[in-house]
Amino acid sequence: MNTREKILEAVLKNQPPITMLPDISMFRGNNIDSVQQYMEVFKTIGGSSYLVNDIAEVKALINEHFDVTKRIVTTLSELNDGAELLSATVDPHTYEDVELAIIRGHFCVAENGAVWLTEEMMGQRIIPYICQHLAVVISAESIVPTLHEAYEKIGAGDYGFGGFIGGPSKTADIEQALVLGAHGPLTMTVFILK
Repeated sequence: MNTREKILEAVLKNQPPITMLPDISMFRGNNIDSVQQYMEVFKTIGGSSYLVNDIAEVKALINEHFDVTKRIVTTLSELNDGAELLSATVDPHTYEDVELAIIRGHFCVAENGAVWLTEEMMGQRIIPYICQHLAVVISAESIVPTLHEAYEKIGAGDYGFGGFIGGPSKTADIEQALVLGAHGPLTMTVFILK
């Protein structure tokens, strides 16, 4: 038996007893006004959100707030009349000039403004990070109050790549000069479908 095997054997012999995970039900949030809470928190972290009735309202707001003469990509087939449909098979480098990316999100977290996205929703995993402006469409009933509930939802999920995105990219230096879009989108907009 070599030294490595001796160490691994010693580690296996000295495992702590198995203990139950703590009950975290006391951290559950209140679902009342989750949409309003999400919108308020998201605004404080630099994002914009709109409560909309349907995709037609999303289209109208996109035409109003974004430069539609530049390249717009989407994963939503309902928006393919004004945007290019994303393809997972295309070389990701071809998306370097995307002005606006419109994708669907799984759900949002009211307490911190984050949106949960997986590669399946992104189309290409680079899209939410390389575009100049990011727009995410979610349903109002998908908003969860806290990260505790969010982690319960994603814990048993089957995905290869996923992440929480909370607002536009931002960074600040020691002089507290805030810079938006330093390493990601300049703006982030969430359209909440009623």
